[in-house]
Amino acid sequence: MGDEIPDEGSIILFDGVCNLCNGFVQFVVPRDPDGQFHFASLQSDVGQALLAAHDLPTETLESVVLIDGGDCYVKSAAVVRILTALGGIYTLCAPLGYVPEPIRDWAYEAVATNRYRLFGTKEHCRMPSRSESEEIRARFLE
Repeated sequence: MGDEIPDEGSIILFDGVCNLCNGFVQFVVPRDPDGQFHFASLQSDVGQALLAAHDLPTETLESVVLIDGGDCYVKSAAVVRILTALGGIYTLCAPLGYVPEPIRDWAYEAVATNRYRLFGTKEHCRMPSRSESEEIRARFLE
């Protein structure tokens, strides 16, 4: 696994114990063959450092976060940007960026508030398995 923050690419921070969030990461990985995204759990040291560096709460944030260069996106803005960046059919999500953010975030929060109850939790953060390639394992930051 990667042990330092990459200079290039974007970083997706996710709730490492949430099954829905882990499922989202599992969705992104095979659809990102160029490796533009790296991953770290919100709970990890790297995740906590990145949250602090972008003036985001380190204890109470319960959202997917996209760090893209010096820019930081949370909630629905992060999801829309991630899906659009995957290209192909997922670019059809780009018009969602024109929906007013309060409306998008209302829908996001409706799911996020109930995600543990609906999708369950894991005891540990998602880590790449030994069966995954070294390239994929290196995209997960400790």
